[in-house]
Amino acid sequence: DLIEYLKHNCPAHLYATSISPPAAQQIISSIKVILGEDGSSRGAQKLARIRENSNFFRSELQKMGFEVLGDNDSPVMPIMLYNLQKFLHFHESASNGIGFSSHPFTVSRARICISAAHTREDLIKALEVISRVGDMVGVKYFPAEPKKQQLEGEGIKMD
Repeated sequence: DLIEYLKHNCPAHLYATSISPPAAQQIISSIKVILGEDGSSRGAQKLARIRENSNFFRSELQKMGFEVLGDNDSPVMPIMLYNLQKFLHFHESASNGIGFSSHPFTVSRARICISAAHTREDLIKALEVISRVGDMVGVKYFPAEPKKQQLEGEGIKMD
């Protein structure tokens, strides 16, 4: 049933050719892992990890002052850039992992995609690069939250 559904509803089929049998089998196998039908908790662990990674990354981007669209728990994060020149400069300066969006350039955005395989160190390194480029290009449209150490240094106790 799933293969028939994909054959008739998949954009690849509607605009080109149908999904290949190996790709359909990969989808079926992935769904079985996610549902735990493979006899393991690997799928649930990966879902929890991608949710954790996504929420951490989105929260940190927002704390830095970026305008991030999308929903919590989503691993796809559009960062609004709004300007074609800023988009091109941002993309050129942070080219590893920053995807072009399918949206018109008048609403330019960088699209970040997070994986369950990313480590916390990977995410922090990416955040450092994106923050530096965001400062350079001028696309942090909101005030950044003060860091905990800065607040405590000013006598404000953080719990």
